[in-house]
Amino acid sequence: MASVANVSRYLDRMSEKRGDRVALMAPRGRSRSGEIDYLRLTFAELSREQDAWAGQLRAGGVMRGSRVLLMARPGLPLIAVCFALFKLGAVPIVIDPGMGLKSFLACVKRSRPTVLVGISLAIWVSRIFPAAFGSVTKKIKLGGSLARAPLLSGTSHTQGAITQTDDLAAILFTSGSTGPAKGVCYEHGMFEAQVAAIRQKYEIEEGEVDLPMLPIFALFNPALGMTTVIPEINPSKPATVDPQKIVQAIRQQEVTNSFGSPVLWKKIGAYCRVNGIRLPSLKRVLMAGASVPPHLLRDFKEVLPNGKAHSPYGATEILPVSSIDGDQVLAETAELTERGKGTCVGKLLPGVEARIVSISDEPLESETLESALPIGEVGEIVVNGPSVTREYDNLPGATRSAKIKVGDRIWHRMGDLGYLDESDRLWFCGRLAERVEIGEKTFLSDCCEGVFNGMPEVFRSALVGLVRNGSTVPCIAVQPMEGSFPKSRVERNQFLDGLRRAAATTEMTRDIRDFVFRKTFPVDVRHNAKINRIELARILNREIGN
Repeated sequence: MASVANVSRYLDRMSEKRGDRVALMAPRGRSRSGEIDYLRLTFAELSREQDAWAGQLRAGGVMRGSRVLLMARPGLPLIAVCFALFKLGAVPIVIDPGMGLKSFLACVKRSRPTVLVGISLAIWVSRIFPAAFGSVTKKIKLGGSLARAPLLSGTSHTQGAITQTDDLAAILFTSGSTGPAKGVCYEHGMFEAQVAAIRQKYEIEEGEVDLPMLPIFALFNPALGMTTVIPEINPSKPATVDPQKIVQAIRQQEVTNSFGSPVLWKKIGAYCRVNGIRLPSLKRVLMAGASVPPHLLRDFKEVLPNGKAHSPYGATEILPVSSIDGDQVLAETAELTERGKGTCVGKLLPGVEARIVSISDEPLESETLESALPIGEVGEIVVNGPSVTREYDNLPGATRSAKIKVGDRIWHRMGDLGYLDESDRLWFCGRLAERVEIGEKTFLSDCCEGVFNGMPEVFRSALVGLVRNGSTVPCIAVQPMEGSFPKSRVERNQFLDGLRRAAATTEMTRDIRDFVFRKTFPVDVRHNAKINRIELARILNREIGN
């Protein structure tokens, strides 16, 4: 049964409860002493910004149910405007800026926004490509990451729309790492379920300080009572981050919580090791967006003397599903990962269910859930829970393929392969679309790559299907650590000998004999961490003339 729900009300509550506490810190340069200079807003001030923007948006024609394409840089306007839209009952549409112009325009056209709220560049793009923005009837210009709301003085409190748990709240696009990006329809109740699950699982307390290296995660902080420190990072190319700036922000503001992809934490961890830096203020580091290799968790044992690294598992369509911390990985599962058993992503969160079903590339019926695979057998991961989304925006075919409806409950096909173990822990073995089938044997990306990623000279690896003499063979593409790329035939042969010895140690990898070295891999735009193995296979096969 539907009830009232809207995360914007948490900001108003924090304004009333802890109005003088700092809610947001946006970097605006450096002081003479070299410290980061921040624009600081209290919860009371951020709440007033929300109300000021709500008034401005309403005056510009935004109303309950309006579909609003939001194109803002990480910072004050992004958070304040998004909360203002929630408060009005409007529907923000958020698309990753780095997916490439063609894909971006396709997403805009399909999502049919009626209002564009964006920076000058966004307004300019809408004029250059009018076909994609044909549904837009109103445009509202935003300033940069430090811009304050117009007409702030004299703005009165805005009464929020009375939205229900099953009302559409937002459309958030997937990263498109294994196919076209899709708009995921979020209801207000799903956001509230996410906030509750994150608070409970990670024991987050009011007054903590968060540095979110994925902008969308900053939207949870007012609901959690956390101060948001905006990181100095390019959201369209997060892997280019300067780790020194992140470490400086963490130390200067005594950050207690931070979310980022494994690629970002690898850079930050390496910087800390080289410079002998520890980060004692951090209680927890969340690493997500791709599998977290055990060696990264080992590195952070030293970096976090008073905290833990956690690896949550989920997707844009349902988050979080499960979680595991670094201590559990290192004590119980790391050895199995390095022996080709996949990556353990921990126990399911309260209220979440998972089934492992037979691998299929076709839509599934509800009867499939009744014949789930036994413990330890690899299949497709299907999940249900309070934050599971029901549909994709204007994509009925994709919804039919990804969802299984059982009564009023929706099960989501994660698009991942894995299994449950005897301790009810979930293991990830790779993406369904990225498996390589050779005869009767199926090679699973995460299982294979885990064997090689533990080698000290390997930064990361990727399983692909390579065409040799008309037949497909399993191949491991290797991106060596910086300074370890082979420079001569002798070095290359030595590297290959090590890879072949590693391959011979497990049943999953012993038939792999082809290896190629790459300086970079194609990756997703959101985290710069998920390897696009399908695109990598195309590149490699094109290079060898297939």
